[in-house]
Amino acid sequence: MNADKSISWSYTEGLPVEDETLLRARERSHELGVSAIGAATGALLSVLAASSKAQTAVEIGAGAGVSGVYLLRGLSGHGVLTSIDGDVEHLRAARESFTEAGFPANRTRTISGRAAEVLPRLTDAAYDVVFINADKPSYPLYVEQAVRLLKSGGLLIVNDALDQDRVAEPAVREPSTVVLRQVGKAIRENDRLVSALLPTGAGVLLAVKR
Repeated sequence: MNADKSISWSYTEGLPVEDETLLRARERSHELGVSAIGAATGALLSVLAASSKAQTAVEIGAGAGVSGVYLLRGLSGHGVLTSIDGDVEHLRAARESFTEAGFPANRTRTISGRAAEVLPRLTDAAYDVVFINADKPSYPLYVEQAVRLLKSGGLLIVNDALDQDRVAEPAVREPSTVVLRQVGKAIRENDRLVSALLPTGAGVLLAVKR
């Protein structure tokens, strides 16, 4: 990357300004030891949800509500977010963030449990957006389930798709990096999906279901 491109990347990453609600959600994330998405990735989530006129979304990995608030702010006025996390403290913190952001309880559904067990119980072709931001070894399963859950025209969003910039380095063979390479390849080769990889944050892989 040349110097100008690096400066532009840093500029765009630092451009979004977060309000007190998101800053407090970040504080909860820090207290819980959760790695929250960056502000630029969050702004992208809001724009994607809004531009797709999404009404139903699923996020795999609630964190402390940072990504959920961004998604909810992009969903339509009556849109509902289903947030899945195996840690009840993470879900509790996420609910606090949603409440502070002014979203009524009927706009959110939090489900405690392993996503690998929860996702198969969700309805086929019922969701406009699926956001994956959880344990990387399970990404292939999550992507498979996401394609099933999405409506035609629905949007799959995979966070940290560049695995902290390691995916682009062929010599790096860390397990998480190998998994992300496999996921990217599977999505690109899936005839039901139209995809693009963005360098935003730690890498965001987008795919629309035909």
